[in-house]
Amino acid sequence: MPDNYSGQSYSCTVENSLAPGLRLDRYIAENLKLLSRSQIKSRNLKALLNNKEVKISRILKGGETLELFWEDPEPIDLVPEDIHLDIVYEDERIAVINKAQGMVVHPGAGNHTGTLANALYFRRLQKNNDTATNPSGNRPGIIHRLDKDTSGLIITAWDDIAHKFCADQFKKRKVIKTYAAIVHGCPSPEKGIIDQPIARSPHNRKLFTVSPHGKPSLTGYKLVCSFNNYSLLLVRPKTGRTHQIRVHLKHIGHPVLGDPLYGRSDSSAAASHFPGLSLMLHAKRLSLVLPGREALGKQTFRTALPQRFKNLIKQLKNEIKSI
Repeated sequence: MPDNYSGQSYSCTVENSLAPGLRLDRYIAENLKLLSRSQIKSRNLKALLNNKEVKISRILKGGETLELFWEDPEPIDLVPEDIHLDIVYEDERIAVINKAQGMVVHPGAGNHTGTLANALYFRRLQKNNDTATNPSGNRPGIIHRLDKDTSGLIITAWDDIAHKFCADQFKKRKVIKTYAAIVHGCPSPEKGIIDQPIARSPHNRKLFTVSPHGKPSLTGYKLVCSFNNYSLLLVRPKTGRTHQIRVHLKHIGHPVLGDPLYGRSDSSAAASHFPGLSLMLHAKRLSLVLPGREALGKQTFRTALPQRFKNLIKQLKNEIKSI
């Protein structure tokens, strides 16, 4: 399945003691408790057993490697909202947005309004000078995702053809994404590639972890500067796994500062030392070919470091001077 499948995923090894003779859809609903049997159908669930796609009626033997992919439910009555967006670039086909930290990309449980999707829906209607229902549906053309607390560049398409054109580049790993991160410690070597497979955590399905049973995942990093026990890195994910940067940096012992999910055990001490600390991860650069502008080659969009980075770096520099 593609790295940027527009939905959710789950992987595990089928339990030997539970599975023999059991249908796959029942195993998903009754044992894994991921989706009900009606949701399995409505969410367009895809299943891979030992890397081969199978029907949900497949009878399990036990011990197979199982990978599941399913779509998020369509937003119901998505409300267009006039929310300010920091637009880095826009033409008649696409828009590149500098997403603010704290903004959710898609509506979901507890976040039905105030999302990037709400804001883009409003802008699309405004561009079309039309208050009628969006003829393309309520999905506002968002091509990839950023976590709520990750700020930075995200691209959206105004039409289906532009969406497919850009999405294909993400699928084929032709998009170059560069993030800035402030992390605990100073990595050695100062430049390298983290080549470790990532899988969903067997203990908490909302988290991910490095695992020999995971999908191949590559993340490049380079040290920009260090401040005693902290460092500013530029990070370039080569693959597109969920939480990839955060999981990989934690794995090498340099988790992102302010990360509530993958932070160090002393994260509470760091939070008290830096009042108002939040996730120090920002999508700084994005390079891809734009639809209708293929002759120009890859276009690169950039953002400055956000104010929370500047404030923290200033504080860290002042601490060094005071030593």
